[in-house]
Amino acid sequence: MKRTAFSDWPCSIARSVDLLGDWWTPLVLRDAYFGAKRFEHFQRSLGIGRNVLTQRLNRLVDEGLFERVPYQEHPPRDEYRLTDKGRDFMPVLMAMSAWGDRWLATDEGPPVTFTHKSCGHTTEARVVCSHCGEPIVYGSVRGSRRP
Repeated sequence: MKRTAFSDWPCSIARSVDLLGDWWTPLVLRDAYFGAKRFEHFQRSLGIGRNVLTQRLNRLVDEGLFERVPYQEHPPRDEYRLTDKGRDFMPVLMAMSAWGDRWLATDEGPPVTFTHKSCGHTTEARVVCSHCGEPIVYGSVRGSRRP
């Protein structure tokens, strides 16, 4: 079945899903946030096929979320380092994690916790109004399409 492309849709959510909406891409990014940089690290952590991982890493490089940085000449090998664009996706994954912790948690509790380095406290992502700081929840905002 052919996948519908959303890259030209007039919607930032659709365009984001087009780039990041497969099963593996968010997990590759997650592992990068946890320190993975080399192909072998991603593959070992995820158990993903080499061909699929190669496709995902190439796409993330092509789209500017990773940059390739050589670390070995013979044979040639690269590390995959997050760019500003790639680092900016981290709060989105933290929000997904917070939602999963609330709605999909097991009795053992969250499988991963996040500690804010500045204050040392455990934290979770919260979406708030950029103007007043109140939480953004269903029904508290209204969307408007550009003419």
